[in-house]
Amino acid sequence: MRKNECTRYAQSLGLEIIDGDYDHESWLQTIVGLENAPERGKRCLSCFKMRMLAAARMAVEKELDTFATTLASSRWKSLSQIAEAGRWAASQFSGISFWEKNWRKQGLSERRRILLQTNGFYNQTYCGCEFSRTFNFI
Repeated sequence: MRKNECTRYAQSLGLEIIDGDYDHESWLQTIVGLENAPERGKRCLSCFKMRMLAAARMAVEKELDTFATTLASSRWKSLSQIAEAGRWAASQFSGISFWEKNWRKQGLSERRRILLQTNGFYNQTYCGCEFSRTFNFI
C-alpha cells in the first residue's frame, strides 16, 4: 500500500520511482534468530543494514553520490540505528554517502502530517515488519 502511495505521488511530481524488489525470504534469512528481539533492537538494525545496502548499491548503479531513507521520518524507529546502518552501507562503496538527517525536527514532522492529509495518504503506524506489526507503540 505504501509503495503504491509513493508511486502515485512521485508520478504526480514527474519523478522516477526506482523500485527495489522486496525479497521476503532473504529478509527472513537476515533476521533469523532475531524474530523475538524487542522493537528498536538487533532485528531492526539488521533489517536496516540489509535495506540500506540495497539502496546504496542502487545509488551506485544509477551513478548517484547520495542516498537517504524515509525510515528516518518514522517516530517508531531509532534514528541512531538508521544512521548507523546508512553510514555502514555507504562505507561498502566508494564515492557514495548517506544523507543523515533528522526528518522529525525543524518543522518536518508537521510538513509530513500536512502532506499525509492533503494527499490522502495511508499512514501506517508500524514499519511493515511482520514481527513489529503487533507491537503496540501507542
